[in-house]
Parts: sequence; C-alpha cells; structure tokens
Amino acid sequence: MKQTILFDLDDTLVHCNKYFNLVINQFANLMTDWFRDYGLTAQDVQGKQTEIDIAGVQVLGFKSEHFPQSFIETYRHFSNVLGRAASAVEEDTLWKLGLSVYELETEPYPFMEETLDRLAGDGHELHLYTGGEPLIQRRKIERFSLERYFGNRIYVRRHKNIEALENIVQTGDFDRRRTWMIGNSIRTDIVPALTAGIHAIHMKADSEWLYNIVGIDVQPKGVFLSLGRLPDIPPAIEGHIRRTEEEVG
Repeated sequence: MKQTILFDLDDTLVHCNKYFNLVINQFANLMTDWFRDYGLTAQDVQGKQTEIDIAGVQVLGFKSEHFPQSFIETYRHFSNVLGRAASAVEEDTLWKLGLSVYELETEPYPFMEETLDRLAGDGHELHLYTGGEPLIQRRKIERFSLERYFGNRIYVRRHKNIEALENIVQTGDFDRRRTWMIGNSIRTDIVPALTAGIHAIHMKADSEWLYNIVGIDVQPKGVFLSLGRLPDIPPAIEGHIRRTEEEVG
C-alpha cells in the first residue's frame, strides 16, 4: 500500500510567512515615520499592501519582484492620496527592504526530518511541490538537503493552482486513490487536491497569509484531514492504509 505523497514547502516543511510578516512590519514602521505628519497608521499601510500583494499574485503568480513592488505601489498610493511628494531614494529603500526577505535564513518546522524519515522508511514515494521561483526555492531545498527525500521529484511552479497540480498528477500517472497533497494553503494546496480527487491534509499555520484563506466548495473523494503538527502525518496515513486493507480484506 505504498502511497504517493506530495509536500508543500513553505509553511508546511519550512517557515515562510513569519519572515514576510517581519519585513512588512519594518515597511509599515518606515511608512508611518515618513508620513508621521499625515496621520497614516500601520494598519492602513498593511491593509493596502496586502490588497496590492494579493491582486498581483493572482495575475503574476509567485514572482519574487512582486513583493518589493507591492511596497512601492503602496508608497505611491499614499503619496498620491495624502499629497506627500514621492522620493526616488525612499522608493529604492523600499525596494531593497522588500528583496531582503529572500536573504533571510529559513528554519524548518519541528520534526521535519523525523517525519520525512519515517514516511520514506515506510516505503512511501515523496514528492515536493512548491510555489515560487526556482532559484529561491532551490536555495531552501539545498539548505536542508531535501533532495535526500525527494530526489528529482521536485516541482517548482510560479502559478500554483488547480491546473498545475492536475498536470503533475497526470504526467506522473499517479494512482489518485493512493496520492496525497499535504500543505498549509487552502487555496493552492487543498482545493486543487480535492478537485483532482486525491487525499488532502491541511497543515494549520499559526499565522496564515490572507491569500491562502478561501472557502472549500469541493466535495472530497478521498481523505481530507486538518492537522497541526508534522509528526501527526505518518499515523494519519497509516490509519487510512489499515482501514483500506480491512475493507478490502
């Protein structure tokens, strides 16, 4: 009963959102300092940046330049609305600040290696399916030597959506009854998995990006679970295998 298991990377195996939130807070602090005579609040800044960021991702996908560009566009928006002159020097500062998020050292989630070791040791075939740009994502993959678990079964997509996952499933000729998608994003992991008719495990994040939060209007054809810790995954999959064997037997 070997299973095919696709893992998301960011905020499933390694931390991601907290670094973006850190840089966004730095951005909001800069903006409220620069606009201190105009009554601009950090909440105003973060709300507009989120709005611009999500709108851009829906069009461009996970393109690295889009994040610093969302800072620039937010800055220009409030400059126009509040009548404060924009500065090329300030825009350059914001551009560099936005790009700095990709230079931060990432940390794995607790028990990442132990979980992957156990699943691989049980004979399951592990795949890594992540959204973003190859150079940035490969840097994380190499940092944690994830090739030892995933080999060449690594997929990096700028647009991580229903079509992208369906293409991976079809191209790999996966048995949908024995295929799992594990990730934190309802939008890019869970809804595509349920639409493809494969099993899905939603890993709940402490702090979730608004883009990832959407409603689920797809009826699961297989297992759909919500878990809070990586070590919970192997027993959940083993439980499904046992139940399936009992039904067949």
